[in-house]
Amino acid sequence: MRTDDWIMVLAQLRERREPCVLLTVVDEKGSVPRDRGCKMVVSAAKTWLTIGGGHLEFKCIAAAREMLAERQPLPRSEQFNLGARLGQCCGGITTVLFEPLLQTQPQIVVFGAGHVGQALVNLLSTLPCNVFWVDERREQFATVPEGVTVCCMEDPTEQVGLMPPDSYFVVMTHHHPRDFELCEAILRRGDYRYFGVIGSQTKRQRFDYRLEGKGFSRQQLETMRCPIGLPDVTGKLPAEIAVAVAGEIIATYQRTDAD
Repeated sequence: MRTDDWIMVLAQLRERREPCVLLTVVDEKGSVPRDRGCKMVVSAAKTWLTIGGGHLEFKCIAAAREMLAERQPLPRSEQFNLGARLGQCCGGITTVLFEPLLQTQPQIVVFGAGHVGQALVNLLSTLPCNVFWVDERREQFATVPEGVTVCCMEDPTEQVGLMPPDSYFVVMTHHHPRDFELCEAILRRGDYRYFGVIGSQTKRQRFDYRLEGKGFSRQQLETMRCPIGLPDVTGKLPAEIAVAVAGEIIATYQRTDAD
């Protein structure tokens, strides 16, 4: 790789929405392995370029991955005494700037492993997002796309509480009472980025009436998408519904990025 290829690496990681840390040597004194301005990119699984190798690079990679694991958002710099601290023969002093670039991947939970749920999960698995697939019927998970987390639990509403803030919730189970239970649990959280429920306008009206009876305001209910999906995609086939819902989710996270 050329020394300026860090720009291309960052562009590729951004496109995949993969978080990383950009390391830059910002100062040096004495004999050091790399000069000021050299860069390195560190993700949770890979590294690109180098700031000199050896124990210095080992320590910096570990520090960068700790920042990623703890989702530290702010840049920081650290000075390394290569002789006294790291035991490297060059013996100079290097200062490294750590800049976390946290391209957060959408956390999407799909409730329901029927025909539409299967079509949607297959599509979402090709996108830069983390997918959790929930259903109490284990036999429905005969084929699971790579990277999808299966959550087979007796009470699927438990998964609602396990998701982080700003998650994406898609409700499309085989049982209307289960859909309603999930809607109530999700609305009580209230900190979601997207919340959609499969169903007709009639189902929407019935759910609104019952949820209002449980104390939810009209403003809260307006955050629930039902019918679900892009309105211009009107097909009823599972693949068509999946495309409409995935399109709505993509539009939501792209709009969030733009903001």
